[in-house]
Amino acid sequence: MSSVSSLSIRLPADERRLEAYALRGAPLFTATTPAQPFTRIAYSAAHVVADPFAATDPWITAALDWDATIAYRQRLWSLGLGVAEAMDTAQRGMGLDWPTSLELIRRSLDAARDHPGALVASGCGTDHLAFDASTTVDDVIRAYEEQMEAIESLGGKLIVMASRALARVATGAADYERVYDRILMQSKQPVILHWLGDMFDPALAGYWGSGDVDTAMATALGVIAANPGKVDGIKISLLDMDKEIAMRRRLPEGVRMYTGDDFNYAELIAGDGVGNATNQRHSDALLGIFDAIAPAASASLAALAAGDVDRFHAILAPTVPLSRHIFQAPTRFYKTGIVFLAWLNGHQSHFAMVGGQQSARSLAHFAGIFRLADGAGLLERPELAVVRMRHLLALHGIDG
Repeated sequence: MSSVSSLSIRLPADERRLEAYALRGAPLFTATTPAQPFTRIAYSAAHVVADPFAATDPWITAALDWDATIAYRQRLWSLGLGVAEAMDTAQRGMGLDWPTSLELIRRSLDAARDHPGALVASGCGTDHLAFDASTTVDDVIRAYEEQMEAIESLGGKLIVMASRALARVATGAADYERVYDRILMQSKQPVILHWLGDMFDPALAGYWGSGDVDTAMATALGVIAANPGKVDGIKISLLDMDKEIAMRRRLPEGVRMYTGDDFNYAELIAGDGVGNATNQRHSDALLGIFDAIAPAASASLAALAAGDVDRFHAILAPTVPLSRHIFQAPTRFYKTGIVFLAWLNGHQSHFAMVGGQQSARSLAHFAGIFRLADGAGLLERPELAVVRMRHLLALHGIDG
């Protein structure tokens, strides 16, 4: 049994104070394989583990601990979750370059073969283009095609990621239609489209050719309608539940809405039952927060599959304040909180990130994650979490 002292810590509070905090004492969830298939497709966008031994400049060169990175994906598959690979949660565009991304995709696809039924969908983008180069729409198409060919040659399913280069050079909706029609025409299997709001990446402001969300949405829906059978679904991350529902109700039959709303995921996944087709009545999931709350996500989806909607909501409700804290503005730094929690829970031996992104959040922010994760029952090894939090405090000159 844990001692009281091993489950107590002093954490930063308001007005530069430290206050005593006593942990709840045990996690609420154990990592178990679901007894039956989920009734929602649920991808976790997965983080990467940096290699602390690599003699590189972390702001410039990505170096990964491949064993720890793949082990985390194996954990997600064992919980019944799919893996959205080499996405923004993996720091794509914030430290993870295209060559390393492709190697990550290759290794992940290889590892998935040992897990029958494991889902993997991989990010296909244009991030190998120099953002400040004199790029044209044709350059964007060629860049997408290059990554598309590389991923499909490995047998991978595509997530066509939103392109910073396209957002920079497109002059209107017609340019988006041209690019996406060209890519979808060539895809070997249905793809997932990816619409990331500018709160996640300011360089994507005005995506789909308009700063007005409804106008942009109409363009995206037009692209989907013009390419029947080519789109498995669309993942939108706008942090606006009403906009997502409005778009979901307009999707063609069979095209899934993959929620990327890390603020309102419970209601969106549960659905509202409104719509002429099944795909219009609820959202599936492609979420960064599922990396951090994987055991709770798995347990909630298992409850939903068993028809216990009340338990589904009861499990996820305490995770929402944690998610809103991790994804608070500037939202693009949420990856730091995801990796921090993986370190607290013993899924990696260090708190270092590619791009040096462990420095992107404050000590007060980390203390908030610690409290909220404990409150949600998501500190899987509480004593270890206390030890590691004390290490972090000590690095900041604080005795916890």
